Amino acid sequence: MASTEQEPALDGPNLRRTGILPLGQVPWGAHLCMFYEEPEDLIDANADFFGAGLADNECCVWALSDPIDRDRAMAHLQHMIDGFDDYMAAGAIELISGQEWYLRDGELDTERVTESWRIKLDEALARNFAGLRVSGNAFWMQTDLWDTFCKYEEEIERSIAGARMIALCTYPLRAARAVDLLDVARVHHVSVARRKGKWEILESSELDAARSDTGGHDVIDILSRPFPGRDLLTPRERATLAEIVRGASNKAAARALGISPRTIEFHRTNIMRKLKVRNVVELLALVLGTA
Repeated sequence: MASTEQEPALDGPNLRRTGILPLGQVPWGAHLCMFYEEPEDLIDANADFFGAGLADNECCVWALSDPIDRDRAMAHLQHMIDGFDDYMAAGAIELISGQEWYLRDGELDTERVTESWRIKLDEALARNFAGLRVSGNAFWMQTDLWDTFCKYEEEIERSIAGARMIALCTYPLRAARAVDLLDVARVHHVSVARRKGKWEILESSELDAARSDTGGHDVIDILSRPFPGRDLLTPRERATLAEIVRGASNKAAARALGISPRTIEFHRTNIMRKLKVRNVVELLALVLGTA
């Protein structure tokens, strides 16, 4: 892949390279979100995302919509991904119309779309691919379909849980209202932004939520001190870590942070991997300085 952003080799069969530098590796079933500023940010990010998947024997599907058409996508992928034409000829990547995939007669049937993704996954596995990697752009943000697509995002979150599939949903920053950002963040494991070619982890209120729910500042004070690997954690992961340190269950942490228990488990897995600990006992010893 011609991208200058590099990731380490895979740590294990259940972790997959995203090609997106701030996300690194994620487990199967990851439901990712990216906000973008310019069309170039969108197309560059997808080239990195699919380049990593193709290199790791994943079947890839890009559901295209404005502002990127098929010709532009093809030209950019050919330029950015080594051997792209061979991958295309082998059926390892497919570019489809987002309008046709998601909508029928202007209507979204969430069950139909999620079932279609399951069929794509079954076909990929039958062809000996490691799994399925998909990306779709939120062309519906400025339509009356927004509420329906939010429900679809919740459905896709449930449907890919435990499946050998990774989904990247992309949203234009310029079309997003503050309330839209919140709606989107709640139904994805991780949200990032790409602006003028640079990556950013979206700031959230989760750390403040964790602080207000501790009954004091002891946990937050602990997490603000240096400990090995602290700088590797995103704001969302630090918020989750705060809940782990205070002894919250996944369900309790999810309630405190306003996200799903599965998202808590997703962040917990990434925290353990990044900090190179095997269990919560080792994690607490590392964070509390007793290791």
